[in-house]
Amino acid sequence: MKQRILAVALSVGLLGATTPAPSRANDEFGEGRKIKHVLLISIDGMHAVDYENCVASNNCPTLAALGKTGVNYTRTSTSRPSDSFPGLMALVTGGSPRTVGAFYDVAYDRVLAPPKVHTGNGLPGEDQGSQYACKQGQINGTQTEYEEGDEFDETQVNGGGPYSTFDGGVLSINPDRLERDPFNGCKPVYPWNFVRTNTIYGVIHAAGGFTAWSDKHAVYAVVSGPTGTTSPSNLDDYYSPEVNSNVIDIPGFKTANGTDCSHISQNTSSDWTTDFDSIKCYDQLKVNAVVNWINGKSHLGTSKQPVPVIFGMNFQAVSVGQKLIEPASATRTDANSGGYEDAQGTPRPKMAAEIAFVDAAIGQMVAALRSRHLLDSTAIIITAKHGQSPIDPNRFFPIPGKSGNNGTPPSGIIGSFLPPVYSDPNNGLGIAEDDISQLWLTNSSDTSKVVGMLEDNAAAAGIGQILYGASVATIFNPPGVPNVPGPCCRLREGGDPRTPDIVVLPNVGVVYTGNLKKQSEHGGFAWDDTNVMLLVSNPDFRPKTVNSFVETAQVAPTILQILGLDPDALDAVRAEGTPVLPSLFSDRDSNDHR
Repeated sequence: MKQRILAVALSVGLLGATTPAPSRANDEFGEGRKIKHVLLISIDGMHAVDYENCVASNNCPTLAALGKTGVNYTRTSTSRPSDSFPGLMALVTGGSPRTVGAFYDVAYDRVLAPPKVHTGNGLPGEDQGSQYACKQGQINGTQTEYEEGDEFDETQVNGGGPYSTFDGGVLSINPDRLERDPFNGCKPVYPWNFVRTNTIYGVIHAAGGFTAWSDKHAVYAVVSGPTGTTSPSNLDDYYSPEVNSNVIDIPGFKTANGTDCSHISQNTSSDWTTDFDSIKCYDQLKVNAVVNWINGKSHLGTSKQPVPVIFGMNFQAVSVGQKLIEPASATRTDANSGGYEDAQGTPRPKMAAEIAFVDAAIGQMVAALRSRHLLDSTAIIITAKHGQSPIDPNRFFPIPGKSGNNGTPPSGIIGSFLPPVYSDPNNGLGIAEDDISQLWLTNSSDTSKVVGMLEDNAAAAGIGQILYGASVATIFNPPGVPNVPGPCCRLREGGDPRTPDIVVLPNVGVVYTGNLKKQSEHGGFAWDDTNVMLLVSNPDFRPKTVNSFVETAQVAPTILQILGLDPDALDAVRAEGTPVLPSLFSDRDSNDHR
């Protein structure tokens, strides 16, 4: 039996909203459902063991309290690859890259064409040569880039859009920097139309629910899902201060645990991810937006609007705490560096401080929900888009790494077989090379030859496993191009233009990087990359620990089930059979969906 929405008045109503409400107001959302709102939080990089350790050490009083009224899933896997883009899509679609078509924020598509203008990260556009022109009605092929380089000016917090200094949103996206569709008049492909399936935002918005999200790049308004327009219309309020912008002071601004952001720029010469304190200040901007939403206001608090049915944000602080070696003179073993002390995940002091900040910030959200009498009617879901590898500092092995390390990443070994628009100009590596290497070849017929080259150089590239042919097709769609190409971005018969020809899984601890301030990365298939925390909490829940394997993709259908909507309304759930999370619903609720 399908779940459905029935109108009923909610005791908490908001008057005088200046933002147009959808067709069915939030105070009529879900008859007989105690839970009317879902707060979704991604603490990027947060492993299940990080949650266990921080609760045991009394470093996370908020998370510990939420765990006392929550279901904790200890063996949760993210998407594979475990990158932010596919990781976020798993959370909001219920699907994998096979169905959704999101492999990495920087990847490749054998059909799409390069952008009209080169991007901020150096992806060539038609302005740099006729070889990058969009050939209408033909298969083109281009690197795809859905990150900060698509903005008008990624050096500014507001992405160069028509916003105040610390605002940011979809109007920061420069359409001329987006890849183009040769089978649709060479029009730009907006991120929400790049993905192939709908999202919980589309389902909830269509049902009359107000929706909101905050993330690190303007293009992450992709959570809206396809709209067929230049607007992510399933997303009512979106806030995206650019995380890779230049750090600037935030006068009179403090974080949840008291970090003063008034003179934060003196600590770093680069973006917000290069300093342990600046990243807290950056995340606090988004935390304040969430608190404003809870209080029935827009993300900057300047106008009234409904409390969202679905809303949330991602934290960057823990991911930075795991990866960053700072200052430049530090080594991985210095107490002032980030990362872990040992293989059991004991955080060094700098990383422990990042986790403590996130806990305090979530505490601000919980306090706001309680103050507004919304805590009982809100499900709080805390998880992560991805993990980080390696946890054990003794396993870290960068390639090419420091001088004297003669290692070569896979893209360097097979460079002549790669498409010409492929390399990342910032670090000389191939696209989608972090602690994984996804390889798209100029000619897929060269796959066996290229695999032989990789096998011959396995030691130099730190290769643990090579997937190609049938081993790739068991995870993703077979690589290739559609038999009958058409407008982006639904998958058609034939090969998948986004599936890599080869996926290289390195030995545990190998990271393809020349960055000497980095000691871990994500993207791969390893346990440290993919095992993340997952906690679903509400004051009426009895505490429970679930040790069976689950996936972050199960969060999406679970959210719809919680709200009384049909999980099968999600395209990816129907295609992949994604179940709701176990141990949350009564037998009556569960029988309706797998």
